[in-house]
Amino acid sequence: MVTLENEYLKIKVNALGAQLSSIIDKNDGIEHIWQGNPAVWAYQAPNLFPVVGGCINDSIWVNGTPYPIKRHGFARNMGFKKIESSPKHAQFSLRYNDETLKSFPYKFEFQVVYHLDKNQLKVMYKVINLDDKTIYFSLGAHPAFAVPFTDGERYEDYFVTFEQAENPPAHTLSANGFFNGETKNLHIANGNLFLNPDLFKADALVFKNLASRKVSIQSTQHKKSIVVQFPHFNYLGLWAKPSAPFLCVEPWLGCADTEGQATEFSKKEAIQQLTYGHVFETEFFVRIV
Repeated sequence: MVTLENEYLKIKVNALGAQLSSIIDKNDGIEHIWQGNPAVWAYQAPNLFPVVGGCINDSIWVNGTPYPIKRHGFARNMGFKKIESSPKHAQFSLRYNDETLKSFPYKFEFQVVYHLDKNQLKVMYKVINLDDKTIYFSLGAHPAFAVPFTDGERYEDYFVTFEQAENPPAHTLSANGFFNGETKNLHIANGNLFLNPDLFKADALVFKNLASRKVSIQSTQHKKSIVVQFPHFNYLGLWAKPSAPFLCVEPWLGCADTEGQATEFSKKEAIQQLTYGHVFETEFFVRIV
């Protein structure tokens, strides 16, 4: 476990999956990452790579050949190497190996970088093409924020505020975890979506055409909030296990397959590509206000 700390925040990162496992606000001692329960959900803030969501038949097709890969990819279950660390900064790396090549036939290095700046955590993703050809991939974040923040509050006291006063439809998933071609109109009044235990009864809510690039988790009971900013991510997922005390805010560059539409990996919806010798970088931010 790696600990980063400044005068505002103390965070911990687990080398397994390079997963964020704690954000403590030093002003009030509140832990803002769900502390996990394997009986409910085995993760806390997994990094999703090289796929986001589920793939039909748990496989991707590359040049006509199927490669077995599980939902959200393998990075979240693999040990990362710490390659750099200081009191406010840490960098983790996962490189291809014989096992990853069985699921993902590309040579890569995937890095996750954490950096503290006052009351904000920056999370950067880097993908380095170590192959002799263009590689294709998806990636995303899946942090579970503890909701409610304090004892004595209710889940229903909380709401998600979108940066823009918009009411976008949510793309819904089938029982198998694939897009089903349907959308759901939510009651988002003035950009505010109130939480309730049944909101995610049918899996995640996925937004594909948001004008917002920032959302915040707020409460009717106090002014404290968590702001998640994702300037370069085109998709956003919101999810929680029904009645579980957390909310996942998930910026994505990629998404699940659509029912009955398995396709060549390079043509998959929202797929990213990286040419030989190049590096892909993107970042998102978590701010405690």
